[in-house]
Formats: sequence, structure tokens, C-alpha cells
Amino acid sequence: MYRAKITGTGSCVPARVLTNADFEGMVDTSDEWITARTGIKERRIAGEGESSSTIACQAAENALEMAGCAAHELDRIIVATITPDTPTPSLGCILQTRLGAVNAAAFDVSAGCTGFLYALSLGDSLIRSSSCEKILVVGVETLSRITDYQDRTTCVLFGDGAGSVLLERSESDQGILSTHLYSDGSRGELLYIPGGGSAMPTSHASVDARAHYLKMDGNKVYKIAVKSLYEAALKALEHNNITSEDIALLVPHQANDRIIQAIAKRLNLPPEKVFVNIQKYGNTSSASVPIALDEANRQNRIKENDLVLLDAFGSGFTWGSALIKW
Repeated sequence: MYRAKITGTGSCVPARVLTNADFEGMVDTSDEWITARTGIKERRIAGEGESSSTIACQAAENALEMAGCAAHELDRIIVATITPDTPTPSLGCILQTRLGAVNAAAFDVSAGCTGFLYALSLGDSLIRSSSCEKILVVGVETLSRITDYQDRTTCVLFGDGAGSVLLERSESDQGILSTHLYSDGSRGELLYIPGGGSAMPTSHASVDARAHYLKMDGNKVYKIAVKSLYEAALKALEHNNITSEDIALLVPHQANDRIIQAIAKRLNLPPEKVFVNIQKYGNTSSASVPIALDEANRQNRIKENDLVLLDAFGSGFTWGSALIKW
């Protein structure tokens, strides 16, 4: 039986930093208020000439370099994003061209902040079925393009960035052990963008109504996210007949530090077993898990044969988990 083994990780964030102090001159907020409620101190914002494809390309190149893999060796490129450069062609196809991955079929996956786990699960399935040998999975967002900087309840939360992993077919016991995906579309309007699609095409009226920005009922999303993330994590543990004590590192979606700490407490995980970087980047949606995974990897927080648990929740609603033997 084949497994999908992660042989390379990569990430990229824009150079521009937007701090909590910067927001004090934009909306009615403060560094103390933002930090206490979210754990965020700063976030990265794409500058002029930067887009999802530019930061995704750098993250992808970093993963390929770590793995010693040339772009032409790739069989698939799967990109998780809700902020592609254009509605069509897909960001996957744009990335394929930029990388020179001439032999790879490329496409996008849209599942909000859980997008990377959805893409990872698909890549895992393709490798297990013997359809592919090498797959690049990318999570990337430029959320600054869809953030309403007049809305104090949401604008402080989001940032831009990209993360990636290279999956390779392996006959060892290392790699992705299982993935678990869920969704509940009945609560989609608690976190959504009303404008820009076929239901509300772009018009002067929709732009004036600020309908093309993210809208969120934060309190309701928080409660659902904690419950869903915990249940997804438990499912991964139960499926693999292990307990939380066996986990070397939890790499959760970086949406809110209070959510992360609530999950860690429920799983009885000490701080050293939970990777947190939300203070630097804020919520980067589908990019948050792969960015955190790459940083943990490069900081030597993950050792060979460690069990790593990934956990994410996002718009849709979508949520899920993945267990990896490193």
C-alpha cells in the first residue's frame, strides 16, 4: 500500500507588516483589545505588484527545493484558495506556468480556511490510488483584497500568505495516515462574501453596499469552531487508535489564539505540543496550516516518526483534520 509522504515544505509571506497600532488610526480599536481577544499582534499584507500567485510561487519553490524535486516532475498541482488572481484561469494553472511544471495537471479547491486540508486529502487519495507519484499542494490567500477595513470586528483578523507541501509516493509507514473532512452548508451565512458571484453579480450597487468583503458573525463562529475542531481532532485519534498523549505536535488553523488554547485544553496538550504563530500573521485562511507546518518543520519542532495532527475550520462551514507520521 502506498502512502503520501511529505518530503518538502515551504511558505512565503509579503514583506509589508500591518501592526495593531496601525489599526488604531483606522478604526475604533487598540492593541490591547486586539491582543486580548485574538492573540494577533501583526499581519502581513500584499503590496503593489503582489498577488496570490506571486507568493504561492515562492512558497512552492521553497517546498520543491527542500525536497530536491524539479517542477517538471510534478503530476498534479492542487491549490486551495478563496482569493485567486482571477476567476478563470485557475490559480493552479497560473502557478503551473510560473513554475514550469509542464507535466502537471493543475486546479483549485475552494473550502475556506479548511481548503488546505481538503486539497491535502485529495492529494493523498491520488497517491494511494497509484494515479500520481508527486503532488504539490498549496494553500494561499491575499485576504487583504476582500477585507473591509471599515469593519472593526473583522479587519484586524486577516492577513496574507502562502504555504505548500510536496507529497511523494512512498512504500514506508511514514506519511499521511488519515484525513477527515466535514461540512455544514446550512450555516454558511455566518461567514461569507455576499457579492461577486452569480447570485449578486458585481455592480455599482453591490460595490457601494460593500458586498464584496468578508462578513462574519464572530461570536457564533467561535462557538461552532471550537466544537468542530475538537471533534475533528478526536476523529483522527480514534481512527488511528491513539490518544492525544501520542501526538508530538498539533498544528491548528491560526484563526484565534483563544480557539487554539481551548482545543489544546480539551485535548490535554501542553503548550510545547501546540504550534502557534497567529501573533505574527493573523488568520491567513487556507494558508495558515501550511505556513505553520513549514515553520515548525524548519524550526526542528518535528522529528522523524513524530505524529503530527493538523486541524482546521473555515467558511462553508467546513472543517477537518489529518494525522501524519513524519
